[in-house]
Amino acid sequence: MDNLQEQASVERVTMSAKEAAAYLGISYWLILEMAKRHEIPYIACGSRKLFRKEALDKWMEEQEKKILEKPKEYIKKIY
Repeated sequence: MDNLQEQASVERVTMSAKEAAAYLGISYWLILEMAKRHEIPYIACGSRKLFRKEALDKWMEEQEKKILEKPKEYIKKIY
């Protein structure tokens, strides 16, 4: 197998900021700002920010859990 065939068979495990933004359905600028504020998981690679699909999926699940917990916290504060 030559070098070109080996490169073609390598599966990428990261996404660029543009790809991750499209995956999440948000803007490119928003994902960069969220990364800058450390609100979303990313890998710094020089000046680039790379995102793993698995990390983004886990992050989304955590965000959903936070939202589901808020009504419980709100009810506790009332009573």
